[in-house]
Amino acid sequence: MSKKIVASIILIAASFFQMQAQEFQGMAVYESKTSTSDFKTRMEGNKDITPDMQKMIEDRMKKMFEKTFILNFNKSASIYKEEEKLDAPGQGGGGMRMMSSMLGGGGTHYKNVKDKSYIVDKEFMGKEFLIKDSLPALNWKMESETKQIGGYTCFKATAVRPVSKSDFRNFRPKKEEDKKDPAKKDAVKTEDKAKTTNFMDDFELPKEITITAWYTPEIPVNQGPENYWGLPGLILEVNDGKTTILCSKIVLNAKEKVDIKAPTNGKVISQKEYDETVVKKMEEFRQMNQGQGRGNGSGMQMRIGG
Repeated sequence: MSKKIVASIILIAASFFQMQAQEFQGMAVYESKTSTSDFKTRMEGNKDITPDMQKMIEDRMKKMFEKTFILNFNKSASIYKEEEKLDAPGQGGGGMRMMSSMLGGGGTHYKNVKDKSYIVDKEFMGKEFLIKDSLPALNWKMESETKQIGGYTCFKATAVRPVSKSDFRNFRPKKEEDKKDPAKKDAVKTEDKAKTTNFMDDFELPKEITITAWYTPEIPVNQGPENYWGLPGLILEVNDGKTTILCSKIVLNAKEKVDIKAPTNGKVISQKEYDETVVKKMEEFRQMNQGQGRGNGSGMQMRIGG
């Protein structure tokens, strides 16, 4: 980054120095959208999925993959939580709650940038978990590009991070060459191939993904949505290739202050332990669906409907 840009960031930050007062607090609303084009393409190529089934799945996927979150923050801590909405009758089952937690929703996400830690309460398979761990050390590369978001001047930054195995949004379609190369795919018995039409067979988890963030020094706090942090200004937009989280509203120093506290309910567990628990259950679902999917072909049995 050029010296001129660095100087501009410092100047903007200095002009808002009063925000560093102990009582400073802000609220940001984020809209999260995850592309479902890969899933739609996969469904369109499956003759066993009827148009009515496809429409039902697409409607429910839209509900799951488009969410609104509220971030309340001060200079050292924040809480990030999905906006509460009333579910239509029959739409709030345990399956929907499980999928919501696997898509970045559910629970309260607390992070403390001062001691570099985070705490998240999650409900999964009817059990309450309290995930406690260290914030990821993102090695941000500061770029020279700028753009306006909601009237704020934002600067671009990029980073590469490992994926979370318990976040369903991280699944990517397998490359065609990987599907055809026997050395890159799991060996499956010929007799089992005829039985298996699991929807997720064409998807995989990459080891790492590239993050693009846009932050504004005009709000000089080391905060952002989810586990994103570490930039000299509030992160207003994040994209990981499939999911975009975009800030749609900001309120600074409202009269009514929000109590920014970490959640306390649930069995204490590390992020690695929680990921392993979710992956184990996903594999159990996958094996169960391979046995049940012979009659319906779709294999879309991840309890999307609850």
